[in-house]
Amino acid sequence: MGPQALLDYVLARLDRSGITEGVLRCEDGGAVFLIHPTTTQHDANVYRPLLCAVLQGAKEVGTSTRTLTVRAGQSLIVSNALPVVSRITEATPDHPYVALVFPLDLDVLRALAPGVPQSSANHGSDPFSICLTPTDDDLQAALLLYFCQCKTEEERHMLAPITAREIHARLLIGQHGGTLQKLLWHENTASRIFVATSEIRSDLGKPLVVRELAARVGMSSSAFFEQFKAVTGNSPLQYQKDLRLLHARNELQTTGAKVSEIAYGVGYQSPAQFSREYARKFGCSPRQDRTAEVVQ
Repeated sequence: MGPQALLDYVLARLDRSGITEGVLRCEDGGAVFLIHPTTTQHDANVYRPLLCAVLQGAKEVGTSTRTLTVRAGQSLIVSNALPVVSRITEATPDHPYVALVFPLDLDVLRALAPGVPQSSANHGSDPFSICLTPTDDDLQAALLLYFCQCKTEEERHMLAPITAREIHARLLIGQHGGTLQKLLWHENTASRIFVATSEIRSDLGKPLVVRELAARVGMSSSAFFEQFKAVTGNSPLQYQKDLRLLHARNELQTTGAKVSEIAYGVGYQSPAQFSREYARKFGCSPRQDRTAEVVQ
């Protein structure tokens, strides 16, 4: 079973659904298939821990300090919640960009971690929370089996969870499994930064005092700042700002709340400052962005 089998399966599912551009959500409620017939401009989003396997075309994904290009036959493994900017760089109507996203379950990874051979413990020395890896044949076969098992209720509840564990296990022992392994070890730098990012995300409206957060996770301010940027690609304050603006954009597009209410809700003291930073991030003001969403 070669790489073409997974691509053919995803294309067939997309074709049956009638989707030629956009997202198809799978039966398990977490994984998605993506297709886009053209290249795109930069788009900002939040990536949760996930595997993104590009099956056709190519895409750029990055933060303010790091950018990676993922091509057909490669996958991105994201081990932390990160605000990113991405764009599709290779896609045509006859050869569209096609990818799948498989969310990672940290509880499953933690349960599997004790069984990881010591020989693989040093893999993945780069602390950055996004790594690029080949999508090997065994991983593609496991992904294809998982999606096939999700088609019926019985297999989705009885068999798919077993295959999902296999997928997680293959990522842990794979070429860049060390990035995931370090996240799971207690009292190391990666796990402390994960705790810090979780605290920031838990209350975006709360003012961020870096030295206090560093102390809570047991690090000096200087070491915390350096390692936070190495892991997330952003400074702590930029990380919070990007998350605030992305959350605000979602609120603009999904609720009828006033712009000022949204601004105060994500921690801005001044709606004018919020509008300036929003325009700098997304290229248009909050009101313009809301109007464009309605028109579409």
